[in-house]
Amino acid sequence: MPELSKLTDAIIDGDSKTAVALTKEALDAKVDAQELVSKYMIPAMDEVGRRYEIGDCFVPELLIAARAMKGALELIRPLLAASGAKPVGRVLIGTVKGDLHDIGKNLVASMLEGAGFEVIDLGVDVPPEKILGELKTRKVNMVALSALLTTTMPGMKTVIEELKKAGVREQVKVIVGGAPVTQRFADEIGADGYSDNANGAVSVARKLVNA
Repeated sequence: MPELSKLTDAIIDGDSKTAVALTKEALDAKVDAQELVSKYMIPAMDEVGRRYEIGDCFVPELLIAARAMKGALELIRPLLAASGAKPVGRVLIGTVKGDLHDIGKNLVASMLEGAGFEVIDLGVDVPPEKILGELKTRKVNMVALSALLTTTMPGMKTVIEELKKAGVREQVKVIVGGAPVTQRFADEIGADGYSDNANGAVSVARKLVNA
């Protein structure tokens, strides 16, 4: 039986190899997959996020911790699906049409996964119709939009308007972020939430799914 606190430490340290090995060992020992996620993996990412907030770690550390978490989750995800375990929430995430930047979006996606959300990553340069198409086929309760260019920011407003036209705006929460995006802009376009960093995005997402 592995010492499961070491799984938490491995994720915090960004030690992907150890995190995956400990996860496999725990699963072989019949440790419940949901317990691994809720008791050891989510707290690890919460701790990394806390350290980021107070300046004890930076984006590179967040990225390697998220990578370690993702590696461990690859082993667990099929078991959670088979058991019928429900995620905290389901999020469609993408960088808006015309914008090809993905580092911030990828980090937010990884942090959301680390917090127990199921994330459907649509990638970059995502047109509104692609988001609408996914909403028709998947049960999603949140859309997360990213933009790094001021010229593509209006694409966020376009998505929200298209959601309204399609009659699905009330079914999903919309959160926005990216270097040029502000709380004022988020309010102006009618977004439900905004954050200027990945850890904050997780906090906002948690509040919105529990609202």
